[in-house]
Amino acid sequence: MAYPFFSLAKSRRVAPIDFRAGDVAIRVEAIPDHGMATIWDADILIWAASQIVNARDAGLRTSRLMAATPYEILTFIGRGVSKRDYQRLKAALDRLQATSVVTSIRQPAEGRRHRFSWINEWQECCGRNGCPLGVELILPDWFYRAVMEDALILTIDRAYFALTGGLERWLYRLVRKHGGRQRAGWRFDIGHLHRKSGSLSPLKRFAFELRDIVRRQPLPGYLLFTEIEAGGRVLLAFEPTPTLVDRIVPSGTRTIVPSGTASSCFREPRSALRVRPEKENRARNVESNSQSNILAREPQTGGEEQKRLCVSVREGDDT
Repeated sequence: MAYPFFSLAKSRRVAPIDFRAGDVAIRVEAIPDHGMATIWDADILIWAASQIVNARDAGLRTSRLMAATPYEILTFIGRGVSKRDYQRLKAALDRLQATSVVTSIRQPAEGRRHRFSWINEWQECCGRNGCPLGVELILPDWFYRAVMEDALILTIDRAYFALTGGLERWLYRLVRKHGGRQRAGWRFDIGHLHRKSGSLSPLKRFAFELRDIVRRQPLPGYLLFTEIEAGGRVLLAFEPTPTLVDRIVPSGTRTIVPSGTASSCFREPRSALRVRPEKENRARNVESNSQSNILAREPQTGGEEQKRLCVSVREGDDT
């Protein structure tokens, strides 16, 4: 999830992805007829992984061969069911089958490589009268073993499928893999993120797109912000979205304070105890505090918790 396995652009990409970091080596190749599989095409793999996990947890026998109707896949990943959506689904299956991946990830010996396509093969199934019955596809062993052998299951918010930008989607997968629900969040060097994303955009354009994402805050469940080190290096950081609080916000709270805060964010509430009786309230210290922060914001009601779907991903794994 954290490595550049897919194109982040909606336009056709033929230029290969070549990434190396330490012992990790990844090369993704595409053919001109179909282009490279995109991060939107990967939604089909999320569907497949979810079906395998659900069957395994229910005690059913699983297999790399999967069968489903296009309607089941499209509705699961939040797409429409028009004729154009069906055609796009077939095109996505073609790109997944035509994209070739060579990687050293999860190989038992140093220097070994595993080559596979995201889908070994797929076909449309029809009945005797020509009535369409659905599609069948065969997953690669590398992907199937990653799903079956994982000891930890993370959740992906269904709002992920509504993210329209390729970089947004990749960032969400990155923070889910690295951060989970760590309170302290995570920090990344922007130059390292640029290399790790496999994006064809220049670094300057990539940094501009990141700043725009920080401004819009589209990632469900996470807050993004930038930090500048003493040496001038810019970092992209994220933290899980804070939960609603009742009255007190701890000191050190960042600029974004969750709705529902009833009293001041910068001073603790006054004690109800009094050393001596008082007959009237003291006057406000307006002269030395011209910008008073005593006005409380109106509480806002939060939305219902969004449904979650399970996808098999090992914490610390590289898939």
